[in-house]
Amino acid sequence: MANRYEIEFLPSAAREFEALPREAQSRVADAIDALADEPRPSAAKLLSGTGRERIWRIVIGQYRVLYQVTDVRVTVAIVRVADRREVYNATAIRRLLGRLRGSP
Repeated sequence: MANRYEIEFLPSAAREFEALPREAQSRVADAIDALADEPRPSAAKLLSGTGRERIWRIVIGQYRVLYQVTDVRVTVAIVRVADRREVYNATAIRRLLGRLRGSP
C-alpha cells in the first residue's frame, strides 16, 4: 500500500474550516481526508504557481479547498477553505501567496 500523505492546515485555513457550518465541516473534512490517499484526484484543478507555490483546488458543494502537495515530504497543506464567493478574493490570495513564498 502506498504511503498516505499527511494533512496539515495553515493556521488561517484551520480557522476558516472551524467557521464553516457543522454540516459543511463534515463534508469538507471527508474530502480533505480523501486527499491523504489521493492528493491529486481527477476532480482537482491546478490553479496556478510553479514549484512550491503550486496551488490545487477541490470543490465540495459551494465550498472550495485550496491546497499544496509536497511529494518529498508526503504532505498536503490546506491553505484556504472558504465559500466559492469568498475563496478567490484578490486581497486574500495576495496575502496567502506572500505567506507561502516566505515559508521555508
